[in-house]
Amino acid sequence: MFKPTLTPKPTKPLRRTGKAPMLMAVALALLAMLYLAPAATAEKARSIPAPSVQVLEADSAKAQPDTIVFAGGCFWGIQAVFQHTQGVLDAVSGYAGGKSSTADYRSVSSGSTGHAEAVQVRFDPRQVSYAQLLQIYFSVAHDPTQLNRQYPDVGTQYRSAIFYRNDSQKAVAQRYIAQLDSAKAFDQKIATTVDALDTFYPAERYHQNYATLHPDSSYIARFDLPKVGNLKALFPGLYRDEPVLVAQ
Repeated sequence: MFKPTLTPKPTKPLRRTGKAPMLMAVALALLAMLYLAPAATAEKARSIPAPSVQVLEADSAKAQPDTIVFAGGCFWGIQAVFQHTQGVLDAVSGYAGGKSSTADYRSVSSGSTGHAEAVQVRFDPRQVSYAQLLQIYFSVAHDPTQLNRQYPDVGTQYRSAIFYRNDSQKAVAQRYIAQLDSAKAFDQKIATTVDALDTFYPAERYHQNYATLHPDSSYIARFDLPKVGNLKALFPGLYRDEPVLVAQ
């Protein structure tokens, strides 16, 4: 794979706790354990039930491309998964849930803006349905049982959320979450919220296509590339090797 010379990976800021230096040292040690843990402890694929007939009935078929916004931890991994999904026309990293004045990485990373790191997915429903995207989202893109965090990334900006554009998208998401909880597909209750989308704000240019452009990043290798591998393993018919990239 061609690996262009790129700027270093932007550092995800540590949370400011206001505690004593010793507590900060402990926090840093714990973060190091998370980032440097053996690959065997990386996120594993989850085989979950496919959307039921009731869910599919609420997923009104369309002939034209549609858009949905997913949030679930760092947007690099969510974007990578959907960029490798057949039928996805583009997947753009960005911010949702807050105001335009705070839709930037530094502000969102404070955890006080209301934004979530999110990915806007535009897809062709003739190739992949919204319900299928939901199954991918819950099974391989992230862990929907983690509240306001995803592995080493902690804060409301890393929450699990689906931002819907219409009542149909809302109904399908709610019905599928209810189905998965009823089937006890996960050891814990799903924490994903289903929220109306106000505005989606694309992230800065250097965040786009990040997993593809930085495959040797320790963060990408540890937390994001396994998700793409899980997509290929669980959904071989919907996986594509060449990702659809955001135009730079």
